[in-house]
Amino acid sequence: MRDLSQLRLPRLSIVIPVYNERDTIEEILDQVRRMELPDMEKEIIVVDDGSTDGTREILKRQEKDGLQVLYHPRNRGKGAALRTGFAAASGDYLLIQDADLEYDPQDYRRLLSPILKGKAQVVYGSRFTGERRNMLFWHMVGNRFLSFLTNILYNTTVSDMETGYKLFSRESLEGIEIRSDRFDFEPEMTAKICKKGIRIYEVPISYAGREIREGKKIRWWHGITAIWTLLKYRFVD
Repeated sequence: MRDLSQLRLPRLSIVIPVYNERDTIEEILDQVRRMELPDMEKEIIVVDDGSTDGTREILKRQEKDGLQVLYHPRNRGKGAALRTGFAAASGDYLLIQDADLEYDPQDYRRLLSPILKGKAQVVYGSRFTGERRNMLFWHMVGNRFLSFLTNILYNTTVSDMETGYKLFSRESLEGIEIRSDRFDFEPEMTAKICKKGIRIYEVPISYAGREIREGKKIRWWHGITAIWTLLKYRFVD
């Protein structure tokens, strides 16, 4: 008799951290739901990180059709939301999806391809090698510098360390404990993946960046925190 466990389709857990995104949350959920992945199950986990603008009420109406929504009673940050989402995920692969429409779910197949072909355990979507709406100059400079610093400290060649599209095999995350609560999740995760000896595979993605007036939450001081995080985890676990 055949082992039925071997017939199970691989599962992709899509983890969506959300904070005050009432204008975009329904659209991104619609896009993610419509995205078809042949020969793969899809699990959607949304973590509302203490939204106060009506996002939470929208999500409560969306709790159906396989959508799992988890709620933080107060705002704790992107890193904390992702920890909650990752802990709830049951997939063989875990993908981060921001809720602000900057990243297009049509790129899922492109992100998954290297992992499914056995070429990679971790895939980042690079905003600097695909089609994009150009980001503001100083945002570009900051992102380039953080990637450059990552490459020096961790002997790698990533072009976009701060990308919001990060895809992990479950095995790649074993033994990794993320402590960051806010946007320093990105450099901490990258540092710990690199220190584990895993080479990051990059693929080009499309990108439609927002500006601050449109709700973008990254500020210049987050870059200072990212630098400190990269330096800290180069020398400590």
